[in-house]
Amino acid sequence: MIETVVIATDGSESVGRAVDVALDLAGRFDASVHALYVLEESEVEGAPDEVRDDMRTALEERGEEAVAAVRDTSSGDVETAVREGRPAAEIAQYARDVDANVVATGTRGRHGENRFLIGSVAERVVRTCPVPVLTVRQLDEAA
Repeated sequence: MIETVVIATDGSESVGRAVDVALDLAGRFDASVHALYVLEESEVEGAPDEVRDDMRTALEERGEEAVAAVRDTSSGDVETAVREGRPAAEIAQYARDVDANVVATGTRGRHGENRFLIGSVAERVVRTCPVPVLTVRQLDEAA
């Protein structure tokens, strides 16, 4: 039985199908839905000191927009969270924190063009998450 679904989003277009599939799955089981965005700590730490706070604020805003997009797509309630850290580790920890039954994610996100079959974050989530992970590939527009 699926009672809690976590949707890991980075706000990219390629996660759209994963959101749709995860919301459909949650609807079929009347499961609660959580949308999670992880602000990658290395993006902030790598910024020059003068712009670090502005960078963090901009990334937090992007995260809020990403989880709001999931909430707006859903016909039901969606708990949202924005966390900072290493994405795969934070996703796995969040799944533990909310006692999730499944985590859904796209296979390629913002940096997806650099990977072949599955994005590096999605791959790490599959390997380290304590619950099943549903990876959803974005279909080509021609498909």
